[in-house]
Amino acid sequence: MRKISFIIGLLVLSSAMAVAQKYAFVDTEYIRKNIPAFTTAQEQLDNLSKQWEKEVADGYAIVEQMYKSYQNEAPLLSQDMKVKREEAIINKEKEMKELQNKYFGMEGDLFKKREELVKPIQDEILKAIKDIAVEGSYAVIFDSAAGGNILFANPKFDISDQVLEKLGFKN
Repeated sequence: MRKISFIIGLLVLSSAMAVAQKYAFVDTEYIRKNIPAFTTAQEQLDNLSKQWEKEVADGYAIVEQMYKSYQNEAPLLSQDMKVKREEAIINKEKEMKELQNKYFGMEGDLFKKREELVKPIQDEILKAIKDIAVEGSYAVIFDSAAGGNILFANPKFDISDQVLEKLGFKN
């Protein structure tokens, strides 16, 4: 459905624009892979993510162990002890959910770290694309990496290497 909408939008856009308009596309994934700072930032994010995933998984393993232990000992526990153990299990699980949300939530530490490390690089890429668009009088520049909505693109209109050059990188 998205492809059909994209094609219809492109046809409407192209028919509404003058014939002399220029189009180009970039592959932002290709561009990012050729920028060492982005690769380094992505590796840092991956390492942090793995570390935090392990921490959360270990916490949930403790919750699971607490629950199994409780199930095994429940027949021997007084009602008061059962309630205390259940509360401890619930509190530990709640603690792990909060930790998981702290690290991986919408405004979590991983999101903030990504903003800190990756956003400046992406802003540079976008600025370079805009500069090239203005310099080259391009009406539209598509991103072939974003959603893959381009069904065909002539490589002569791929300005990804120009963007890398504008950013000071050679491929």
